[in-house]
Amino acid sequence: MARKDNAKKWVKPIHKFGKALVAFFVYPFIKLKYRATVEKFKEQNGRQYLVLYNHQTPFDQFFVGLAIKGVTYYVSSEDVLSKGFISRIINLVVAPIPIKKNSSDVRSVMNMIKVKNEGGTIAIAPEGNRTYNGRTCYIAPSIAPLIKKLNLPVAIFKIEGGYGVQPRWSNVVRRGKINCKVTTVLEPESYKNLSNNELYSKVVNLLSQDENVSGGEFVSKKSAEYLERLVYVCPYCGLSSFESKNDKLTCKKCGKTAIYHSNKTFSGDFNFKNVGEWSDYQEEFIKKLDLSRYNNVPAYKDVVSVYNTFIYKSKKLLYKNATVTLYGNRVEINETAYAFSDILAFTVLGRNKINFYLGEKVYQIKGNKRFNGVKYLNFFYHYKNILKENDNEQFLGL
Repeated sequence: MARKDNAKKWVKPIHKFGKALVAFFVYPFIKLKYRATVEKFKEQNGRQYLVLYNHQTPFDQFFVGLAIKGVTYYVSSEDVLSKGFISRIINLVVAPIPIKKNSSDVRSVMNMIKVKNEGGTIAIAPEGNRTYNGRTCYIAPSIAPLIKKLNLPVAIFKIEGGYGVQPRWSNVVRRGKINCKVTTVLEPESYKNLSNNELYSKVVNLLSQDENVSGGEFVSKKSAEYLERLVYVCPYCGLSSFESKNDKLTCKKCGKTAIYHSNKTFSGDFNFKNVGEWSDYQEEFIKKLDLSRYNNVPAYKDVVSVYNTFIYKSKKLLYKNATVTLYGNRVEINETAYAFSDILAFTVLGRNKINFYLGEKVYQIKGNKRFNGVKYLNFFYHYKNILKENDNEQFLGL
């Protein structure tokens, strides 16, 4: 949340009380819900750190908090801090460092420097996104100059098994194991002479995790439910829509099915071993898609709620049952068109929300429990890639 007076302290004694509250009320719930094994970071020795962690569950920051002694200041998306009264309480008690998703946020960097100068430990999920397909998401190269600017020891915190226990596309917590610990510490002396590219590659390698190939059993009777939040391309039908129930995912066009098993593999009509392979196929399909075919004929329609988001303040409901239509070069909400060429960025939030940024305005679209926001993200970034407006022309938003 934006602070009016930059002279005010960010690191405050009340945040110790905030961590104590979280430890008393939240940590036992997290341990019970996720059955996570979190190894304490014993080599901390009272020093402050920059903690970098991979993002697999909605509660990853609490795993970090269990491992790291003392107060940690988390870099958090604007959505967390745009909930009115609730956000004011969060800001008072734990003072997260706000950042705008999918943008270079100079104010956020300045606030991190402020926290560092006041002796605080900072935690960031450099992906800026929670994985949908079990693989570590794209990490922006800007993480390397940020590390050098903060000049703190970097603690690499790895979370393994989180995707198996609760995939982003699922509402269900499965019976399985999560393991979390600091695996590596990069001292400033070890990275100061590295180029930004070398440091970036090191960080990506240390944080990368592919849950599709890791072992473990993650048991639930509803193992496939809401996979349609991610999957929208059928190898038989192309662009399609899906419906899930229990352990089965069905294409609504051709009726072919996949069964999702507790070991994170598929069986059935589709030739995919796991969600990662299906996600790869889907992305390659979109990268080759001629978007102009859908400039006049809609690719998808959804019924959603639409909000005007006032960053770091609140949200205002604009439409409760609006029709959002996805075209090859725009989205339309009811009968109002928003051209991709005018939109600065798209991002997926949580499981069934998307934000798009239009100048100074931010609109949030919230769908029903089966809403797939990934397709909007993929269409938008494919459009930008065609125009060569992205530095990474393979990037489709996640």
